[in-house]
Amino acid sequence: MQPKALILFGPPGSGKGTQAKLLRERLQVPHISTGDMLRERIASGDHLGVQVQELMQAGRLVPDEIVNQLVADRTSQADCATGFILDGYPRTLQQAEVLAVQLRQQGFQPVVIHLKVDYTKIIARIAGRRQCPVCGALYSLTSNPPQRPDHCDLEGARLVIRDDDKEFVIRERLEAYDRQTRPLLDYFAASGDPFHELDGSDGTPQEVLASVCSVLNLE
Repeated sequence: MQPKALILFGPPGSGKGTQAKLLRERLQVPHISTGDMLRERIASGDHLGVQVQELMQAGRLVPDEIVNQLVADRTSQADCATGFILDGYPRTLQQAEVLAVQLRQQGFQPVVIHLKVDYTKIIARIAGRRQCPVCGALYSLTSNPPQRPDHCDLEGARLVIRDDDKEFVIRERLEAYDRQTRPLLDYFAASGDPFHELDGSDGTPQEVLASVCSVLNLE
């Protein structure tokens, strides 16, 4: 069987990160997060890592060609021989086009999973989150409410809404996701490679995982 490069897409609040971790355990392949990869390369202290660190410290975006090279280096490592999961990459059409060529050269078949979620449900889910300012514990007003309203079970401190959990911020992030990701989804949908859009609005993470495994033909 041809090794698969599983490419995950999903808007903020879709549960994509959770699915990436569950799939890593299920498939026993590396979960490659762009952010983690950049941090690991910086920690290595090699020439490319130093270059990435200088760019990030200056508040500049890491150019596509550098990110492409980092991904190519990472996916050529021995632990990726049987496949891997890409999370947070590609982010641009140029990255997607380079990735498509790279995967074929390495003998991988790209498979795209797009977790679609009703934005109204995402906004309700994220806007209902609360955090303890003392210990950092997270609560959900719908699925994991504190025992005492608006107070942390552990510290007793009054819970707060994080800035990035405010409704107007969530809407802006979702709109930005649409603008950035739609061209990539259209590109992969037209590529002829396996492309699956799954509803992640309802169900537990394990139920969503079961749907993903079903389209991947995993027992």
